[in-house]
Amino acid sequence: MNNRIINFNAGPAILPLEVLMEAQAEFLNYQQTGMSILEISHRSKPYEAINAEAEANMKEILGLGDNYRVLFLQGGASTQFAMVPMNFLPQGRTADYILTGAWSEKAMKEAKLFGNTHVAGTTAEGNYKRIPRMDEIQLSENPAYVHITSNNTIFGTQWNKLPSFGQVPLIADMSSDILNKPFDAENFAMIYAGAQKNLGPSGVTVVIIRKDLLENNPKTISAMMRYETHAKNDSMYNTPPVFSVYMLNLVLRWLKDQGGLSVIGKRNIAKAALVYDTIDQSSGFYRGHADADSRSLMNVTFRLPNEEQEKKFAKEAEEVGLIGLKGHRSVGGLRASIYNAMTLEGCQALKDFMLEFQRKNG
Repeated sequence: MNNRIINFNAGPAILPLEVLMEAQAEFLNYQQTGMSILEISHRSKPYEAINAEAEANMKEILGLGDNYRVLFLQGGASTQFAMVPMNFLPQGRTADYILTGAWSEKAMKEAKLFGNTHVAGTTAEGNYKRIPRMDEIQLSENPAYVHITSNNTIFGTQWNKLPSFGQVPLIADMSSDILNKPFDAENFAMIYAGAQKNLGPSGVTVVIIRKDLLENNPKTISAMMRYETHAKNDSMYNTPPVFSVYMLNLVLRWLKDQGGLSVIGKRNIAKAALVYDTIDQSSGFYRGHADADSRSLMNVTFRLPNEEQEKKFAKEAEEVGLIGLKGHRSVGGLRASIYNAMTLEGCQALKDFMLEFQRKNG
């Protein structure tokens, strides 16, 4: 495995090497079925066991009980942008959105197609360099739900302290930081996440939903767009993304083997500190995009003195096996995505490269 590069791509993203090797070992003959995991029926006992274990593992890691379901859907978080208001925004009510980046903007844009929306808070004016303070958030009167995006891949910001709004259902898009550290999952009525950043490969979207939200989904929308449909059929109303759910379950097993959220959270803090400390101690050569109190543990965004040096940085980094460091066009500069599967050694390699690049070009 000495020829593997260090992958800082924002998504699809790095997966644990142990998971890849386990999948490789049983790829041609899954549990003596004589078939690849890509070939088995989703109605077969082997796949039903995978599906059930993945739901149980997710609930165990999050400390959730029988009042929650875990669904494995398709269409990415972008489909959830529409499914959420279709199911939970009745006529005459308002959906509140807290805008912290491009993905929360897209989520609200979809919700506007189905009912009333309200911007309860936003930091767009500063190009989303920070998360809104609680005293800046103003909810509408009797909102149907409040929607947040917990981590902003493009801008490198994160809710370091997740909000709570009492009895108002809180719904979160956690696509890029789910399971990155301990948090109170019971504070949320629903969490959804595209798997391709911190959970597994692309193709499956995880929806963690409180059971009371399944009780009154409108019958006027397509069965495929109702959460109750998928819950009643254990995520197998139609053919599920079998391989993606299988890989996701291997990642959940890996996370449990690591020691769960408390251990992975401490590791992620240590990893991020290696890169942020390099930025902070560079005397301005490197400049972080996000305010210090809103920095993401998953996506580190930063600039150099000029765009020419940024292009040179990305090119030379790739030449030494550090790929995926070019920033998003909305922010420019550089971005290092350091999800759960990124090792401490990988972040140390990036730090060493940053120090050497500054020595040569500063």
